[in-house]
Amino acid sequence: MNRRFALVSVATLSLASLATLISVAAATAQKSAAKKAPPAAARNSSVPAPAQTAITVDGVADIDPAKAFGSRNAPVIMEIFSDFQCPACRQLFITTTQRVMDNYVNNNKVFVVHRDFPLPMHAYSRVAASYARAAAHVGKGDAVEMALFQNQEKWEMSGDVKGTVAAVLTPAEMKKVQALVDGKTLEPLIDKDRQLAMAVPVNQTPTSIIHTRDGQSYPVVGYVSFDVLKTLLDQLTK
Repeated sequence: MNRRFALVSVATLSLASLATLISVAAATAQKSAAKKAPPAAARNSSVPAPAQTAITVDGVADIDPAKAFGSRNAPVIMEIFSDFQCPACRQLFITTTQRVMDNYVNNNKVFVVHRDFPLPMHAYSRVAASYARAAAHVGKGDAVEMALFQNQEKWEMSGDVKGTVAAVLTPAEMKKVQALVDGKTLEPLIDKDRQLAMAVPVNQTPTSIIHTRDGQSYPVVGYVSFDVLKTLLDQLTK
């Protein structure tokens, strides 16, 4: 499915401009739908296999169900391209995304998709993405994602991503997570998210892309407060 984009910077995304944002989207350029991910590499039989395969929801392809939240029938899909070592991503997650979850995802208005986009300038962001992805596939994604963002400054200094993750998991859970990280069975999913980001293109993190059922898409670049985002989401979900 082709989707149309209205490019928006966080500097211009304001309460006064959101109505204009919606009205001009119809005149913007089309974006090709993402291609299916290539087959994953053969898995080591000793490593736990991912429980679910990638899905497509209303034309948004290559969604890892373990990293998606809410009803697939929601009127709005919100992709969040994020880097665990990015301070602005931390701010968005803690102050905005959590409130989106409470006010829109939990009442089936928005379907949120987390996309990993670890930037090469960050020494530990890819490692953090690997642990978070593995944790999501053993049902502990929320706890690990919260721990990574809340303790970002600490593990960024020490490099101890593993210790940060282990602190919020039981030994049995950590053993499963470590097996997935060591086996690299989920790395193709992170690579696919990066490919999708570069195809948009995503030029910085965080970048959120909000899709509606009528095929329009609204990229929101950088940190945006919940109050500003709420105005847009209310108009798109009413």
